[in-house]
Formats: sequence, structure tokens, C-alpha cells
Amino acid sequence: MAQNSKKAFSAKRIVLLAVFSALAYVVSIFEFPIFPATPFSFLELDFGNVFIMLVGFLFGPIDAVIVCIVKEFLFLPVGGTGGVGQLANVIMTSSYVLLPSIVYRMKKGLKSVILSLAVAGILATGVALLTNLYILFPLYGITDPLAFFKAGAGYIAIFNLIKTTAVSVLTLLLYKRLSNFIKGLDTKGAGTR
Repeated sequence: MAQNSKKAFSAKRIVLLAVFSALAYVVSIFEFPIFPATPFSFLELDFGNVFIMLVGFLFGPIDAVIVCIVKEFLFLPVGGTGGVGQLANVIMTSSYVLLPSIVYRMKKGLKSVILSLAVAGILATGVALLTNLYILFPLYGITDPLAFFKAGAGYIAIFNLIKTTAVSVLTLLLYKRLSNFIKGLDTKGAGTR
């Protein structure tokens, strides 16, 4: 038990989580709208969640949520939403990363990873619809949140399916290389003790 506790809070792990938080933040700055000529141009795609999903696979679901929260905390001073957008992002991102990172802990293998990512993308899309309806639109001061939601539900669903698919594909492409690199750090660290 003490060994696991020591491993969970090692300096190397904290540093890696800080690096992933910074990467997720920086990459999230570079975003582009999926529906630019519509009232839903605020639906902008970025790839910051790739790093959060990678943390979920490498270190576990709790670490992924921590990195998500740190990333959104970094956005507070520059976000311009008074924390509303950041809160919504934590809810939506957590709904996406938790299932695959939990499944990966129990059953490794490409087939189960792909299936869990697909299910998580659908789950996150549903959570995004609810978050927009009950948190974002009302707190952004939209006059008739329900009417705006009805007009935009299709855009929101398509956007989130595109985003989770893109993030899933990039995560699959990067995970093995990154995993081997981090294991290599463990080997190098063991040799210097």
C-alpha cells in the first residue's frame, strides 16, 4: 500500500502531469470553428483533449480529470466566460475520458480501446447537449435558451462527434510511442539510482 502511494505521488509523475496540463492548455489555444458561417461558430475544434486522453491511458482516470481541471484553471484569466465555459469543459471532457481510461485499466487491447473510445464519444455528445442546454446557454444570458438549443442541437451533436473522433484517432496514433518513451524514462531513472 505504501509502495503504491509513493508511486502515485512521485516527483516524476507530478512533473509529467504538469507537462501534459501545459501541453493541453497550449494546444487548446489553437482552435478553429467547424460551422463558421452559422450562429454556432463558437463550436471550435482544438486538440487539447488528446493530451488529457493520453494521461487517462498512461496514468489513469483520476489523473486525466486532474489534468483537465488544471488546463481549464489556466484558461480562467483568459477565457472570458467567467468560469462558465471552463466548468462546462470539465464536465464534457470528463464524460469523454473517464470510460476509455477505466476500461483500459481493466482490459488492454486495441479492440477494447477502440470500442470504449466510440462509446465515450457518443456519451460525451449526449453530455455536451445537456451541458449546453442546462449550463452554457442559460448562464451566457441567451434570451430563450430552449429555442436556441433546439436550433443548434444538430450542430452541437455533429461537432462533438467530429471532435471526439479526431481526438480518439490522434490518441491511438500517439499512445504507443508515448508509452514506450515514458517507460524508457523509468528505465533510465532506475539505472541512475
